[in-house]
Amino acid sequence: MARPRKRRRREAKKVPRSTATLEEYDQRSCPEGLVTRRQLREMGLSPGGHGPVAVLRCKYCSYRPDQSCNHPTRAWLYRVELARPKRVPTLAQEWALDRAMAARSTCPTCCRRYYFCLPLRTQGRCDPCARGYEPSPDTYFTATPPVTHRLAA
Repeated sequence: MARPRKRRRREAKKVPRSTATLEEYDQRSCPEGLVTRRQLREMGLSPGGHGPVAVLRCKYCSYRPDQSCNHPTRAWLYRVELARPKRVPTLAQEWALDRAMAARSTCPTCCRRYYFCLPLRTQGRCDPCARGYEPSPDTYFTATPPVTHRLAA
């Protein structure tokens, strides 16, 4: 009989807040111009190669003002003035991504392209083909519309 494993408690690294490398702010107390990555994404921006300038402390660490926050729920704060607009993929990149997704969502047996990725590694085909029933029409593309691009050249 296997002996049950002993769970080791994870040692919490208690770092004094005064020796933290980045400034730390509690929730709802960070200054103007500092936002999280999610807020940058909502504004259509990206960090632009610049690293975080501060840390947004998690809810648990607000009860420990003398220690720095090292939990995975903390958030990095970035400067809005250093952020750049999000990069827009080129037409060739979008086409390559569409072909990759088509390969993952097209059944090799019935040649239907579904709205979701298929279990091609485990089953090798779509679920209706594997189990022998007719899929509902709202789960796959009925016909691919002709692609019309308005290219300059």
